[in-house]
Amino acid sequence: MNIPNIIIAVDGYSSTGKSTFAKLIAKTYSFLYLDSGALYRAVTLFALENTLIHENAEIEVDALEQSLSSLDVHFEYVDGQSMTFIGDRCVETEIRTLKVSNYVSPIATVPQVRNFVDSKLHEFGKNGRIVMDGRDIGTTVFPNAELKLFMVAGNQIRAMRRYDEMVAKGQHPEFEEVMKNLKERDYIDSHRETSPLRQAEDAIILDNSYLTMENQMAWLEMVLKNKFDI
Repeated sequence: MNIPNIIIAVDGYSSTGKSTFAKLIAKTYSFLYLDSGALYRAVTLFALENTLIHENAEIEVDALEQSLSSLDVHFEYVDGQSMTFIGDRCVETEIRTLKVSNYVSPIATVPQVRNFVDSKLHEFGKNGRIVMDGRDIGTTVFPNAELKLFMVAGNQIRAMRRYDEMVAKGQHPEFEEVMKNLKERDYIDSHRETSPLRQAEDAIILDNSYLTMENQMAWLEMVLKNKFDI
């Protein structure tokens, strides 16, 4: 399928499979994949390691803002996969822990952090032909994206996906804690003052509660054919 050099924005709630779907889109159609969530998680990890966010989620905003100007967060390909780095250190594993998950939403409410991540994304995506997932890609980061998708799924299904993902990585979470974290993140993400999670008016909803990845890709192919007459 000959797809034009468009930007595809994939937004939605946590644990709806946005990243997995976006990565497969990129691989299938030779797009560049950008993981906005990984950038927020990397900033959160940096804040935790430098005591810029405390256990009560209080953030040292001024100190964090000053640190962002010299914070080198970027992606590198390792064995054919895009990995998140801070400087020369791969932090892909560390940013996926529950501890980082517990603090990433408060960090993402800080306007300076959102500006930092947005500037990184615009830099990475200036040449087009990219697919990006997050919570405000189609509304704030790339409001002019040619194709906007908004992913949803049931709470129980999302929590189980997150739980299984963490177990597969050797972690030992409690399901109730995972569910609590998911609901808290949903509330924070959708109620923050800066770039809240919401469906763009021109976004197409994908409820993948009971869809396989093959089903989702077949759905996307029909969307692309209908929207771009290809």
